[in-house]
Amino acid sequence: METTIDTHTEAINEEVIYQNPLLFLKIWEISLEAHQSSVLEKHPWHYHKEVEFLAIIDGHLGVQSKHNYVVLGPGDVMVLGASQPHRSHKPLADTLHYVVFQIDLGKHFDESTIPYLYCFSELTEPLEKLNYIFDIDEAAKRETHAFIMDIFNESQSRAKGYEMAISAAIKRLMLLLLRSDSRNMLNYTEETELNRLRPVLDYINAHLKDKLCVEDASALLNLSYHYFIKYFKKTMGISFVEYVNYKRIKRSELLLLTSELSIMDVSYEVGISNMAQFYKLFKRHNQCSPREFKVRMRNESKASMGAGSRIL
Repeated sequence: METTIDTHTEAINEEVIYQNPLLFLKIWEISLEAHQSSVLEKHPWHYHKEVEFLAIIDGHLGVQSKHNYVVLGPGDVMVLGASQPHRSHKPLADTLHYVVFQIDLGKHFDESTIPYLYCFSELTEPLEKLNYIFDIDEAAKRETHAFIMDIFNESQSRAKGYEMAISAAIKRLMLLLLRSDSRNMLNYTEETELNRLRPVLDYINAHLKDKLCVEDASALLNLSYHYFIKYFKKTMGISFVEYVNYKRIKRSELLLLTSELSIMDVSYEVGISNMAQFYKLFKRHNQCSPREFKVRMRNESKASMGAGSRIL
């Protein structure tokens, strides 16, 4: 079903409150009785910067996005891209039970997997285009459903190491989508392109504490300034400056957790001499200050260890 409604002007920008701020996700189940059917038009359009997955357990859910309307049934899954307006309703008089999974996928890339960030950055196509996979590949649909349910169950049990289990399931889910994308909607970056950037990536790793500028990086590859910045973003999915900041914040997280350095010393160690800038960048990546991050991580660790000892 096509829609010509101006969803952008009507949609509500929702703020997603993460259940675990360090996992950058929210996942919960919704259950509606048979008599609770509803008309689609009564439900407001909304969007959020997080990607959303839906997994239907029982019943039927109608979902409308910018250009499509589908009714999902038991075992079905759907992905809605970041900031894509959508709305849903219960179209039939049956019991409905499903899981909603909202996540900032970009926060789940580390040094070894960040070259794949481009695939999920939605710079060319919204992730909603991947729903074709679930129409043509029953096995991929079942696996995606299972991953979502595993993440939900781990988030509910909060057993020892649940954060590791959830992180692993998220990476396996992204890998499944990447390998099942026969139409190359994710626009995978070829290894040769990444290898060409390797001297620059190594240079950044070795000089995070120093001043890093585009001119020096482009000179390593004998490329012009303007060509380099376009090439870097096309290959990595983020700009040179965003990548450097990402690496610096990741290094600072490690230092905050493994050293006794002051927050000021940590900022200097990662090449950010302006404390206000360091706090701003850190909060952008973690939704909390460096001090809050350190306290939260230590408390999470103690809580997990305590839960583990009670289980044993």
